[in-house]
Amino acid sequence: MRFWDWFRFRAIPWFTGLGLTSRTVTLETTGRKSGKPIQISLSRTDWGGGSYFVSLGGESNWVRNVRAAGGKAVIISGGRCFVHLEEIPLAEKAAVLHAYVQKRAFSHSGRQSARLFFGLGPHPTPGEMEAIAHRYVVFKIQPSEHGDNESSVS
Repeated sequence: MRFWDWFRFRAIPWFTGLGLTSRTVTLETTGRKSGKPIQISLSRTDWGGGSYFVSLGGESNWVRNVRAAGGKAVIISGGRCFVHLEEIPLAEKAAVLHAYVQKRAFSHSGRQSARLFFGLGPHPTPGEMEAIAHRYVVFKIQPSEHGDNESSVS
């Protein structure tokens, strides 16, 4: 394994799993091919009283793993929290994507996020986000009911 791959897939999820950051966490789900736990660092976005994960890479591996696991996952951030990730419909995506950019508007990466990840100017409008929402996958983070994740994600 090359150093960058080791750093990206082992060191960063370990660091974000410590719980030292409020928005960036480690997501663990079962690999759809290997059946083993897979971890990735993701940033949460809050909007309308809920928390969400946005896949900036669209149909990425972590998205396919979550789908294959039926939405069962664990958020690691200073502890382990079993969750269910529910993919939201297209009609709701634009608002969450807009919140994703707006939350970062006051950080150094807000304008960069809008341009690099969405191909938009520094202050995109909700209409601009609606026009590109079909390119992205968004999951609402929900608490797991009855601890049903414990048998499939460990």
